[in-house]
Amino acid sequence: MGVEIERKFLVDSEQWRQTPKPIGTYFRQGYILSDADKTIRVRVTPEEGFITIKGSTNGLSRLEYEYKIPAIEGEELLDNFAVSELVKRRYCIEIAGKVWEVDEFLGDNKGLLVAEIELDSEDEKFILPPWVTTEVTGDEKYYNSKLAATPFSKW
Repeated sequence: MGVEIERKFLVDSEQWRQTPKPIGTYFRQGYILSDADKTIRVRVTPEEGFITIKGSTNGLSRLEYEYKIPAIEGEELLDNFAVSELVKRRYCIEIAGKVWEVDEFLGDNKGLLVAEIELDSEDEKFILPPWVTTEVTGDEKYYNSKLAATPFSKW
């Protein structure tokens, strides 16, 4: 059984601009189903696709199952079945042995920067990078599924 334990934070755009970072990966991401109990997401990069099924959040944890699919099939699923969609560029940066994923949202969510860290336990300690600001873990408006339906530009 797959379990995701994750915390989310807003990112200071000025500090982020000054941070050396790798080349980001472009994501097209859409939702076939998104309700309080479950989410079915399709994500496509230029090279590959993924279908992900997530359960409801309990504390910082939720069930998560992710499967690799051909990018062309991911595009077809997004084009034919997604009820909402977003685009973003993701940067992965390792700090003190943990990978931070920083999403620079594009399109209707342009201007929003969110950092996520996946943990091994809900009480795991970790180091905050200098570009991290407010924690938004559990704030539903920052869930990607919510941003796809109600973009940052419409707040």
